[in-house]
Amino acid sequence: MSFFEYKNSVQHIEQLSVLDLAQRHPTPFYCYSAGKIQTQFRLFADTFSHLNTLVCFAVKVNSNQAVLSLLAGQGAGADVVSMGEIKRALAANIPAQKIVFSGVAKTELEMAFALEQNILCFNVESEPELIVLANVAKNLKITANISFRINPNVDARTHKKISTGKKGDKFGIDIEQAIELYQQANSLEYINVTGIDMHIGSQISDVTSFDQAIQKIKTLYFELKTLNINIEHVDFGGGLAVQYEEDQPTEAQLLTQYAQVINRHAPDFACQIIFEPGRFITANAGVLISKVIYKKEQSNKTFLIVDAGMNDLIRPTLYDATHKITAATKKEVFESVDVVGPVCETGDYFALDRTMEVVGQNELIVIHTTGAYCAVASNSYNSRPVIAEILVQGDQDYVIRKAQTIKDMIDLDIVPACLK
Repeated sequence: MSFFEYKNSVQHIEQLSVLDLAQRHPTPFYCYSAGKIQTQFRLFADTFSHLNTLVCFAVKVNSNQAVLSLLAGQGAGADVVSMGEIKRALAANIPAQKIVFSGVAKTELEMAFALEQNILCFNVESEPELIVLANVAKNLKITANISFRINPNVDARTHKKISTGKKGDKFGIDIEQAIELYQQANSLEYINVTGIDMHIGSQISDVTSFDQAIQKIKTLYFELKTLNINIEHVDFGGGLAVQYEEDQPTEAQLLTQYAQVINRHAPDFACQIIFEPGRFITANAGVLISKVIYKKEQSNKTFLIVDAGMNDLIRPTLYDATHKITAATKKEVFESVDVVGPVCETGDYFALDRTMEVVGQNELIVIHTTGAYCAVASNSYNSRPVIAEILVQGDQDYVIRKAQTIKDMIDLDIVPACLK
């Protein structure tokens, strides 16, 4: 089933047209398909249903409470990187025993809170973190279940800003240090070694990277067994790519390739397997709907100046990301344009020299694959209020995050009495 398609030449999200949505919700705004989110989660989870698995959604990609609640209803756990994300997951009714806590800079306050909630596991990323966690756990007299996030020194062949499994990356511990640190952890009071964790990057389309990394993790797994260090789960992380452009593999095609890798190795692990998909679940379940404010012709170039800006969607300028952009109303007439926003930066663009359908002033565009790493990274640069998020389910639409007002934004600031 397609959750985003043209009907009578008008783009629809499930059963609602983009034109009708824009009548009810001022542009720009994010819009998600509930059906697509559920379908993607089930596609991933069902692929590995023959194994003993836990699928923990990576909260950082889309932390809206409605999205998390939708996934909680599907049985998802949560991969979190802050106390705020733990609280979001719990508020969405994701059980603490389905929460794994990653991140390189966990504070004592965050550790204490997570211990008190009895989360499933801490993914420890350094020796100093291990020592601090052991002290916090001892003071609270609560045992911390831990795994070490292993850096297997595998090139994920992805953008350098989202590669996390090579030497020199800030994440995890070098695999050469693993045995020593596992033995150290195993000797500490209030520390319970339960797992091995890895996460080598994001938007990975070459599954041989996963194959190489898992092989290294498997070798470590068996070495730990010979030392009588019991491993109850292995966390393969996330990072599977999604389709941003039509010439890229679809999620279903990549998942098939990924499953072949997992199924080749999984029988060797006599324990639970944890996955941390994020982008795979929500990226293509979201769009950003924006209106053309001006169409500007200058120096043999056509600019579509839209009301969304880089503060709303930073991926094109931060990661050189390509997002498909379509007209809300299909015309079958094309031109080359730069799609740019109102922010006072040359880097404020969504597409450069893009051939796309002709769109006129005051007409709508749809920027696709914006359900992951988009709304969560939005901000109020240029004093532009953070925009709304909308959820569509069938023929119903719901505001799941209100648009910030300028007053809301100003009221966050405090002018001291000495300046009044």
